[in-house]
Amino acid sequence: MTGFKITTQDGQEIKFELYLDDAPVTSRAFLSILPFNRTFNHARVSGQEIWIDDVPKLDIIQENASVFTEPGEVVFGPTKPIRTKTANCFGIYYGEGKGLDACNIFAKVVDTDKQKLIDLGNEIWKNGSQELTVSIINTTK
Repeated sequence: MTGFKITTQDGQEIKFELYLDDAPVTSRAFLSILPFNRTFNHARVSGQEIWIDDVPKLDIIQENASVFTEPGEVVFGPTKPIRTKTANCFGIYYGEGKGLDACNIFAKVVDTDKQKLIDLGNEIWKNGSQELTVSIINTTK
């Protein structure tokens, strides 16, 4: 599996697998900006999502894009087309949600880490923003 992980302030890791077939441009571009640390917020409008809008910039096309996501999916707002309201935003849906504009869906939490992601999302929702580290993982199946 090629993917990434987020690490919480208390050292918990949550792993994500890339959609290399459905979103190859976004997946490769995202890996190129890792690692980074950012303070993640809870979404106000789009549902059960943690997100940032100060991610390192990616100049990417729209691919595998939708406003509809499955719980556990990860999105990145493309810079093209210019009309997108979510350009250069990075979000992780831990439950139900609907984006404000089409974002590239490029990864999903691994099954064994779903509950950890739900717990993190609820923690940020109830207790406020949290700094997370996002870094690459390379493992084999």
